[in-house]
Amino acid sequence: MLEKHFAKATPCSAKKILAALVALSIDSPYAFAGGAQTIETVIVTGTQFVQVGVADSANEGTVSQQQLEARTVYRPGELLEATPGLIVSQHSGEGKANQFYLRGFNLDHGTDLRTTVDGMLVNERTHAHGQGWTDLNFLIPELASKLEYKKGPYYASEGDFSSAGAVSISYLDTLAQGIASIGAGQNGFKRVMIADSSTAESGNILYGVELEHNDGPFVHPDDFRKLNGVLRYSDGDHANGMNVTAMAYQAKWNSSDQIPQRAIDTGLISGRYDALDPTDGGKSHRYSLSSAWNTTTDTTATKVNAYIIDYKLDLYSDFTYFLDNPIDGDQFNQPDKRYTTGLNASQAWQMDGLGEESQNTLGVQFQSDNIFNGLYDTKARQRLATTRQDHVVESSLGIYLENATRWSKKFRTVAGFRDDYYHYNVDSNNEANSGTASDTKVSPKLSMIFGPWDKTEFYVNVGTGFHSNDARGTTITIDPKSGDSADKVTPLVRSTGEELGVRTEFIPGLQSSLTFYQLDFDSELIFEGDAGSTAAGRPSRRDGFELANYFTMGDYLTLDADIAFARARFKDNDPVGNFIPGSIEGVASVALALDNIGPYFGAVQFRYFGPRPLIEDNSVRSKSTATVNARVGYKVNPILRIELEVYNLTNRSASAIDYYYQSRLPGEPAEGVNDIHFHPIESRSLRMSLVANF
Repeated sequence: MLEKHFAKATPCSAKKILAALVALSIDSPYAFAGGAQTIETVIVTGTQFVQVGVADSANEGTVSQQQLEARTVYRPGELLEATPGLIVSQHSGEGKANQFYLRGFNLDHGTDLRTTVDGMLVNERTHAHGQGWTDLNFLIPELASKLEYKKGPYYASEGDFSSAGAVSISYLDTLAQGIASIGAGQNGFKRVMIADSSTAESGNILYGVELEHNDGPFVHPDDFRKLNGVLRYSDGDHANGMNVTAMAYQAKWNSSDQIPQRAIDTGLISGRYDALDPTDGGKSHRYSLSSAWNTTTDTTATKVNAYIIDYKLDLYSDFTYFLDNPIDGDQFNQPDKRYTTGLNASQAWQMDGLGEESQNTLGVQFQSDNIFNGLYDTKARQRLATTRQDHVVESSLGIYLENATRWSKKFRTVAGFRDDYYHYNVDSNNEANSGTASDTKVSPKLSMIFGPWDKTEFYVNVGTGFHSNDARGTTITIDPKSGDSADKVTPLVRSTGEELGVRTEFIPGLQSSLTFYQLDFDSELIFEGDAGSTAAGRPSRRDGFELANYFTMGDYLTLDADIAFARARFKDNDPVGNFIPGSIEGVASVALALDNIGPYFGAVQFRYFGPRPLIEDNSVRSKSTATVNARVGYKVNPILRIELEVYNLTNRSASAIDYYYQSRLPGEPAEGVNDIHFHPIESRSLRMSLVANF
């Protein structure tokens, strides 16, 4: 069989192919889009995927369905924390995209963390609130079959937003048994979920429906209301088969956004769970239709994935209170409505005459986003003025080619490159900010793998990648808030990475990996507090290491223990300082899961992320955050179990996010006050669930 490898393609005809695809899609709300394609030889031992002899770096891995089920998650996006070194939190209402930290990055809502679900890219470019917006609230954890992760710009099949990492979640085609779950807990939590599959003609039909409500511990409740559903038809298997999947998600919520510490100290608000503007919040929906087709022979594999997404967000936020508008306040509205279409296709084949065995992969990834978004001044969700309003069509074509060759029993390489072409068409309410822009990036990659010796491999990885900037910044000439002239940004920003790693499975039951890396960006994306969005900034560098361990003992105990540290700095000299605000330094996680202890099972997880610089000279820093989540369960009989989950077991008072910027409270000077603004982690809460199989 063929080993796991990726693919890339020639840059010569990218613009011509894109032009033809854009001609078909530019006026249409429908599209095709895709993710990475692989041919795999997969070895599974219990709940583990064996990686030695398969993985191309020390930083990539696969998390099984059993491992995912063992984790205790407060929100669906936290499923991604199965990726070593990745922290997922929230700095607003539950319906908003999560906050992500990885490899020295405060990734905001997903920038530089490429996330796909069933091949569909979740990151949204040129988003009204933040570049790379990654809303994972449509995930149903019980339907996730596996999670695959990679880090660094070393993988030809991973394009935009993947420089820090790429995470891919796959859904199940069938269920061995139906699942019915009903849960209730503190802070207004209620959840009902039912899922099942059955045979239909030559294939299978799977469905899942989820309803959820959650208030959180806030003085002004989140009142998060979610309705979620999945319907899938599949035929065959992942090697030779197809599926068609429809997903539908909608939600409404209120937000307790980040608050300044001085508002608590002066008694302006009642405490850390209060809000300065209780009318913040939003609503969103995500409807998608996707299809995948795979065929495999002894020497070739073909994969095609296409999808259409209808996404809409209506978001209201207030981060500066009365700094810009001392009368009506600074609340702003960021609506975003888009139709995303994409296509991903790859062809892999074995090649004779090069090394002991060799494989080539050629792939193409096309995506088009038809976007309508804006920025408006509001008061209690009522519009007062228009800052900007835009219609953007953003289209891209990525072609990649990759060769994976085993030169000897102890040495193999993976070499490739990708060529990405982006085209932006911006139609703004201010004609001076309208226009078109385009850019191309060619990204070479090389991985060298030595071993194995005693089930141990060594890796050297080098490569370049990129992230895209907001299309509106590529055509801007006038700042829509101030009216001053504005500088355009580069459409595509180069990243460059190097990495040394080792992975071992020498000790039975224990998988360990150690990685040392360096990652440079030509321009850092940074958070802008007054607009609630990201902007292109100075060049940056991150150095760090990651140590990941996964241990399994029989069928009753697993231990997942990870630690990571990063040093992040701007590369240019500036009197304000070279620290990158919000860049995470130390991260640690320990998760213990027990099962088959008679009728009992359980899990406990400790997660830690350390203090961070909040200003360029490092004179203001956040505190560290540590939480413990736990779950204990009892199997009443083979098809019925009861679970009790406890979040923030020690009831720590800590921050999910900290920022340092200027804001103004009533009665303060017109120029405002610089202060730490934070969003708290949730207080201790309990949830009880009854889960039945049928």
